Amino acid sequence: MAKQTTLYPIHAQLGAKLIPFAGYDMPVRYQSDKQEHLAVRERVGVFDVSHMGEFIIRGPKALDLIQQVTSNDASKLPAGKAQYSCLPNHEGGIVDDVIVYHIRDDQYMIVANAANIQKDWDWISASNQRIGAEMIDISEKTSLIAVSGPKADATLQKLAPEGLDLAAFGTYQCWKGTFNGAEKSLIATTGYTGERTFEVFVWNEYAEQMWHDIMAAGEEFGIEPCGLGARDTLRLEMGYMLYGNDINDTTSPLEAGLGWITKLKKGPFNGSEAIAKLKTEGLQRKLVAFKLKTRGIPRSGYEIAKDGQVIGTVTSGSLSPVLNEGVGMGYVPVEHSAVGTELEIRIRNKPVPAEVVRPPFIPR
Repeated sequence: MAKQTTLYPIHAQLGAKLIPFAGYDMPVRYQSDKQEHLAVRERVGVFDVSHMGEFIIRGPKALDLIQQVTSNDASKLPAGKAQYSCLPNHEGGIVDDVIVYHIRDDQYMIVANAANIQKDWDWISASNQRIGAEMIDISEKTSLIAVSGPKADATLQKLAPEGLDLAAFGTYQCWKGTFNGAEKSLIATTGYTGERTFEVFVWNEYAEQMWHDIMAAGEEFGIEPCGLGARDTLRLEMGYMLYGNDINDTTSPLEAGLGWITKLKKGPFNGSEAIAKLKTEGLQRKLVAFKLKTRGIPRSGYEIAKDGQVIGTVTSGSLSPVLNEGVGMGYVPVEHSAVGTELEIRIRNKPVPAEVVRPPFIPR
């Protein structure tokens, strides 16, 4: 039986269409994907992403463990900041992509994708057997509300304690304290939409009140509840990857364009030898972003062709609500990965012309 987030009764009351996702009944939409997508691009939207996983890593060995299991260099991460990273496996593939938060001193938090919570916990625990950091899984006790859009600051500022200026937050910044009456909240400018986003981590008992207060605070700006459908098209317009679609246990961070979060010079970490070997030998394939040149909607699993020969598969694809054009991503041989390369996407067995572009798909 599917699990429910603490906010499930609110989604049901709002008439959301609920679907099973990563073991949870989650809202895919409330009104329409496009309406919710544009609310985030133009005003402000709110998402329940409480299905995500949260692990506290703390103690004198916390940084050692994070350095061992993640690709990025957490030694460069000051308290109050976060970084995008991934958990490589020993073959150089990706166990998951994660965000690492340095909360204070020797206390960190790793946020994992919902479908990978147990897998990530087991993977990190295996490395921790010899390192000995303190690990606590707080996923089941934690709710996560994401407030995203140009009016996110103005909405949440109404709930902020005196002296906390949210507009002054840079990207990937985090703050812990009592927020809108919710003790030990974590407020972070991390997000998955390409718009200004605050992710509000609270204990479950505060979640419903926080949701209602955020909705009330954003009413004057036209705030809307948003589902996973809009979340997917928002991330795709930015060229952000979805684990299980665009990256998985067999894709290298280098192939996926994640070399910028893969710090081979920081010292050995899980998978570093395999990744370094691939870097030396050279890539055979790369994840590219493409835009259709005529009407059509590319979908995950569609074939990518070049001069009539199938060379790859679409990993993510949709109609961009902002551009009203078909956009997507997929792996192709390196020789066909340059920006401007002409490709065909096979939609209902018909080749539709496409071009490799540099993400994001929309101007930033």
